[in-house]
Amino acid sequence: MRIAFITAGAAGMYCGSCMRDNTLVAALRRLGHDALLIPTYTPIRTDEADVSQDRVFLGGINVYLQQKARLFRHTPRLVDWLLDRPRLLRWVSRFAGRMKYSELGGMTVSMLRGDDGMQRKEVARLAGWLAAEVRPEVVVFSNALLSGVIPRLKHELGVPVLVTLQGDDIFLDALPAADRRACVDLIRKNTAAADGFLTTSRYYADHMAGYLGVPRDKMHVVYPGLNLAGHGGPRPARRDGPLTVGYFARVCPEKGFHHAVEAFIHLRRTPGVPAHRLRASGWLGENDRPFFEEQHQKLAAAGLSHDFEYVASPTHADKVRFFRSVDVLTVPTTYREPKGLYLLEAWANGVPVVQPAHGAFPELVGATGGGLLVPPGDPPALAAGLRRLLDDHEFREATARVGAAAVRERFTAEVMAKETSHVLSEAVRMRNAECGLRSHETP
Repeated sequence: MRIAFITAGAAGMYCGSCMRDNTLVAALRRLGHDALLIPTYTPIRTDEADVSQDRVFLGGINVYLQQKARLFRHTPRLVDWLLDRPRLLRWVSRFAGRMKYSELGGMTVSMLRGDDGMQRKEVARLAGWLAAEVRPEVVVFSNALLSGVIPRLKHELGVPVLVTLQGDDIFLDALPAADRRACVDLIRKNTAAADGFLTTSRYYADHMAGYLGVPRDKMHVVYPGLNLAGHGGPRPARRDGPLTVGYFARVCPEKGFHHAVEAFIHLRRTPGVPAHRLRASGWLGENDRPFFEEQHQKLAAAGLSHDFEYVASPTHADKVRFFRSVDVLTVPTTYREPKGLYLLEAWANGVPVVQPAHGAFPELVGATGGGLLVPPGDPPALAAGLRRLLDDHEFREATARVGAAAVRERFTAEVMAKETSHVLSEAVRMRNAECGLRSHETP
C-alpha cells in the first residue's frame, strides 16, 4: 500500500507527535508498505533515524510571509523553493520556537481555509505534487490543523484521507477565543469528507468526538508504540546512595514540571522517606527558561538545589541512559495528555511511574500495571505516590517488571504499524468498493 503520511515539524523541538509519526512510518516500511513521511512547516527532529523526505511543504517561512505580505502570495516558484530549503528552515526554527501559540491564531485560521486562505499556493503545491508524483492510495495527516488541504486533495486524488488526532485541542485551546471558534468550525468543515480519524487513546477519541462534533464511530484508536532497539537490557546493579525521582518531558508548565518540583520538596520534608534526589531531562526552550529558573529558585529556597540535576538528552542513547539512571518517573501534566510516550520509554527501561489520573494515563497504567495514579494537580498526593514506590523496593521492582513486559507485548512500533495498516487498508477497501458500485451503476 502506498501511503502519504503528512506530518508537521515542531520548529526544531523534540516533539512527541513527530517522533511517533517517524517511528510509525519506519515500522510501516518494515511491514512492506511504500510509506512516505512528508514534513510540513519545518523539518522534523527525532532522536531515531529520520525517515522523512528531504523537502518541506507549507514551509514555515513562506507560510508566515504570505500571511503578512501580499507580495509573497505571488512570488515565483524559485523564491519559494529557496525559502523552503530544510537547512534554512532549521536555522530559522531556533527563533520560531519562541513564538507563543496565542500569537498564531490568524495564520492558523488562514491555513485552515485552504484554497481560500492566504497560503493557497502552498496548498496547491502540496496537492499537485501528491497527485502528479506520489499518487498514494491513502493519505494520512498527523493533525487536524493541516486539514485545510483536505478539500483540494479529495478533489485531485480521490483517495481515502484520514486525520490523526494527538493533541490538537492543546494548541487550539491556547488561541484567543474568536480564533479558536473559527478554527474549530473550519476543522469540522474540512474533515466532513475525511474517511476516518486515528487517535492515540480511548480518552482522546471520546474527547475529540465531542470537541469537533465528529461521530465516535469514525474514531479508530491505535496506541503509540516504541521501536525497542536500544531500550531495556539489564539495569545497573543497585547503587549506593539516594534513590532518584525522574522527570522526562518538555520542561514547561503544561507538562507539570512545577508539580514535580513541589512534590519533591514536600517529600523531602516528610520524615522517614528514603534518601532521594530529583533528576530532570527534556526539551527546554527559550520561552520556558524563566519558568525553569523559577522552579530552581524554589528548590534553592528549600535548600535542595544540590539534590536536583537537569541534564540534556539530545540523542537516543542519552535518553536511555537518563531512564536507566532513575528509579521512578513522574510527568504530572496539567492538561489531559493524549499519548504519554515517555511512560512507554520509562517502562521499556524498567522504570515505574506515578501519574495524574487523567487523559490517557489511566488507560496506559491500567493496561500495563506499571505504576500508580494520583489525583491531578495535587503535589502532596503525588508525593505520597512517589513515597510508596521509594519505600517498597519489592513493589517498585515488581511494578517495573510488569510495565516492561507489557510494553514489549502491546506497545511496540510493530503493533502500532499493524493496527494502523489494518485501519488504512479497510479505508482503501471501502473506497474501492464504493467506486466499483458507482461504476456499476453508471449507464
